[in-house]
Amino acid sequence: MHTDLVAALDIGGTKIAGALVDGHGRILLRGQRATPAQEDGDTVMGAVHDVLGELRVSPLWARARAVGIGSAGPVDASTGTVSPVNVPGWRDYPLVRGVRAVAGELPVELIGDGVAITAAEHWQGAARGHDNALCMVVSTGVGGGLVLGGRLHSGPTGNAGHIGHISVDLDGDPCPCGSRGCVERIASGPNIARRALEGGWQPGPDGDTSAAAVAAAARAGDPVAVASFERAAQALAAGIAATATLVEIDIAVIGGGVGKAGDVLFTPLRRALADYATLSFVRRLTVTPALMGTDAGLVGAAAAALRHRDNTPTAGVVT
Repeated sequence: MHTDLVAALDIGGTKIAGALVDGHGRILLRGQRATPAQEDGDTVMGAVHDVLGELRVSPLWARARAVGIGSAGPVDASTGTVSPVNVPGWRDYPLVRGVRAVAGELPVELIGDGVAITAAEHWQGAARGHDNALCMVVSTGVGGGLVLGGRLHSGPTGNAGHIGHISVDLDGDPCPCGSRGCVERIASGPNIARRALEGGWQPGPDGDTSAAAVAAAARAGDPVAVASFERAAQALAAGIAATATLVEIDIAVIGGGVGKAGDVLFTPLRRALADYATLSFVRRLTVTPALMGTDAGLVGAAAAALRHRDNTPTAGVVT
């Protein structure tokens, strides 16, 4: 029986999660810390070390053969560095070197978090069986990844498919990435909430101003909350249609916290997509919720580690 495991890290602006994962994508052990996103880079790296430390104290660690990292981006897999837009202390930060300081001789594979989620959804989720797919995470930020010709397409630096920083509003608000009118600036959870508050939406007695609270208000018929989600859906539709026109995907899978809004998001998204995906070869494009849930980043990072360990382009887990 094959008993090797891989270690996986899912690093975002809100949390840093870790796991030991087997070759079937089953999570056997977990660790997690909040991301000290506004602290200096070494403090953030300390939280990563803490998560890895939780994994290393288990006897299961002895079976780990590689480490996969899915990180908020941009990432640069060629140098092992990361510059997440929502973690200002990490700019060209040597993440792979920092992980190796704890992981020892284990090989380390770095990909963007959107690419990790794509690997997971194509391996075991909503994109399984599709040779050409875009998978997205819509949460604190907006990331994505591509499957083209049946293979995960991460690009030279690990950022291919980063749909969140496609500009869909040429005169739109400045984005922290340096551009303006990006999909992320319109469709991420914090920006959905920001736009609702600016439009006059009032949170409930609990004072919750999250995108989830805006979604609940939209389901109850609040017109400002509905409008904020419709604007987000329009931005997502424009970005998805542009991607489909460029590389001929046939499915777009949406996960992340905003994706959990359900029909509040998907009904206007599908309606807007019909307005943007108009050419004959993209009209059959479908949009569907992700299936892998909050474990997608970890499972996808594990898929990357398995690919690295087996030293093949596909590793049998993302094709």
